[in-house]
Amino acid sequence: MKTKLKLMLALAALPLLGSPLLSEPTRVIVAVTDAPEVTATPIAVGDRTHPPAELDTIPIAFLVDVGSGQVLYSKEPDRRFLPASITKVMTLYTAFDLLKAGRIKPEQPMVMSPEAYRKWHNVGTSLELDLTKQATVETLVLAIANISANDAAAVLGEGAAGSVDNWITLMNADARQLGMSNSHFGTPNGWMDQGETYVTARDLVTLATAMVSAHPDLYSHYIGHKSLQWDDRSKRNHDPLIGKLRGADGIKTGFTNQAGFGYLGSAERDGRRLVMVVAGVDRGKERDKAAAALMEWGFSAFSNRPIFAPGSRVGEARVQGGENLTVPLVAPAAFGITMPRDAGGDVHVRIVYEGPIQAPVKKGSMIAALEITTGKGEPHRVPLFAGADVAPAGWLARLRNGIVSPLL
Repeated sequence: MKTKLKLMLALAALPLLGSPLLSEPTRVIVAVTDAPEVTATPIAVGDRTHPPAELDTIPIAFLVDVGSGQVLYSKEPDRRFLPASITKVMTLYTAFDLLKAGRIKPEQPMVMSPEAYRKWHNVGTSLELDLTKQATVETLVLAIANISANDAAAVLGEGAAGSVDNWITLMNADARQLGMSNSHFGTPNGWMDQGETYVTARDLVTLATAMVSAHPDLYSHYIGHKSLQWDDRSKRNHDPLIGKLRGADGIKTGFTNQAGFGYLGSAERDGRRLVMVVAGVDRGKERDKAAAALMEWGFSAFSNRPIFAPGSRVGEARVQGGENLTVPLVAPAAFGITMPRDAGGDVHVRIVYEGPIQAPVKKGSMIAALEITTGKGEPHRVPLFAGADVAPAGWLARLRNGIVSPLL
């Protein structure tokens, strides 16, 4: 966090970068095309009580319901793997943070430096930038998100942070802040770097969940377009679900010979969002079929049931040494339970905390969790917060507590 703060202070002292190297550089003009909305999904779900057979040969797979935070499917979620171009989602998240804070502007122009030209000109998928062209932040972010442009990621990093190395430091600081404890980034775009860049499926779901939660407007604006056109060129988005599965809106595919085929995907249907990862797959078609089957199964085999409104009192916790013997526990936001559609009433909930909780207690502090178990699934915990302040007990309260506590 200290490293990130220092970098942000350094950024504050920098002028807006992107002044052209040549007197009149060519401006890259960009436009996007969106896929038509899918009204029906021609995907056979099969047996809703069992995960799709397409997952049998997939090394890593993970599916989470964002609304409840519950894991719907899990295979090797904490196994580290090479993300390839899925790395760019971390670059996008960092860019969204800077855009939201006003540290960079969509209309801000940036030009490829000689160093970036030597390393990234026409390397892999590219926006074909060179020393004679400048692109706005808007163009660069759209190119990173939708055609996976390696050069755009490098130019954005240089322009926003002063150097690609500084940008990578920001990426890793953001990852740590999000709790992505098993991930590290060595490039802004996922190009091969001898294994310095690695992630886990669980960390990628954390990243995607943070992106759609913290930056919903930027997410919908930049991510999930069918193709990108610039100058006289056009490239399509290789996302396997956009335009094919109802509600799919991204996020990012990845492939190198070392990493194999991977995908971080998201879809929203009837107000319910799922995020999934498949990774380490040998063939692209196998990855695409598994991703579609897993996502469709998640929507078809499970449903959400709301249980608490924002600020609802869920229960209470014992307090030791306080003016009050208990403190109310409240839900921070509306949340529900994701359940198998055939689970009936097979749901168990309990309040969990290490107690009794020592006074003083500050209102809004996270002090407990609601543990939810549905069917035979693994328990899931939702944080609960103190609904009131509890001050340390005075002598009269201590006397009262000594009499009343044994009766509780």
